[in-house]
Amino acid sequence: MQLITKQNIIQWLSYDEEHCSDLFLKAQNSKKQFTKNKVFLRGLIEYSNVCSKNCLYCGLRSHNKILQRYTLSEEDVLSAAEFAYQSKFGSIVIQAGENQSTKYTNTITNLIDKIQNIYNGQLAITLSLGEQSKETLTQWRNAGAKRYLLRIETSNQDLFYSIHPNDNNHSFSNRIKILEVLKELDYQVGTGVMIGLPNQTIDNLADDLLFMKNIDIDMIGMGPYIEHSDTPLYASKNTFSLKERYLLTLKMIASMRILMPDINIAATTALQTIEPNSREKAIAVGANIIMPNITPLKYREQYLLYENKVQQIVDDDYIENIKKCVQSADSEIGWNDFGNSLHYDKRVF
Repeated sequence: MQLITKQNIIQWLSYDEEHCSDLFLKAQNSKKQFTKNKVFLRGLIEYSNVCSKNCLYCGLRSHNKILQRYTLSEEDVLSAAEFAYQSKFGSIVIQAGENQSTKYTNTITNLIDKIQNIYNGQLAITLSLGEQSKETLTQWRNAGAKRYLLRIETSNQDLFYSIHPNDNNHSFSNRIKILEVLKELDYQVGTGVMIGLPNQTIDNLADDLLFMKNIDIDMIGMGPYIEHSDTPLYASKNTFSLKERYLLTLKMIASMRILMPDINIAATTALQTIEPNSREKAIAVGANIIMPNITPLKYREQYLLYENKVQQIVDDDYIENIKKCVQSADSEIGWNDFGNSLHYDKRVF
């Protein structure tokens, strides 16, 4: 395999729209060769918008006093899990703001345990619950969680502290350390970055891709930065327009597929906020994960990391549209499939 340098990546990310076709075709071929050309569905459950963090870009930030907070009941979570199982998704994602209390840890453990028992381990569980202690992560792994997503948001420390308070509760080094702990605990480990942040450069984004490769990640969820008016970062001037962030995200997905051909890469909801048919495009250029939002509708408007988030009812028509979308991108859905990262299987076994 040809050695891919940072200069190669910078060149890819610098392409204008007219010159992306070769990059996208190369990524598409890489996906076909290394992922069996399947797309896997993860039912997304936004468990709670309560968060202990005060990230400067996020609508869930603890200092946002306008937001109405919620936490799903056990019945809500189990009902969503049942929908995912009956719809043959094969996997769910439990996502929430950050909470480190003992009660919270035990509640999540109980939910994992119940879902494992109800479906005899036939519904894989991914967690995206922020920074947690090694003891908590061990408890959840032992209960049956298989995957964990902890986005770094940016691998550049200066940029990290431009979008997070520089205090003990927002530590760049600690976030990286937890990614290593997750690997030690035998999780399939995911991370990701925001694309098009204020003061971010193409050079930064190339470093982000190399960072994720160097820490040997198994799965990635990355998408365009979209502003939220109830955050401090909203007032910051941005170099990239929404259209530019959209194209940059597609180029990042394609570049990552070439750089790490056997990992899982999500087609994120944030892309759809900019461009309605972005799922097809993301899949066509290398993504192989779609996460239909199965959170009860009455709570979804309170889980706004960014504004204008796409809200869709996940029903039979939605699933039929997903099938058509995947087929139009020359791929097929892996029904009733955990969709494990092939990279993880090689890394561990």
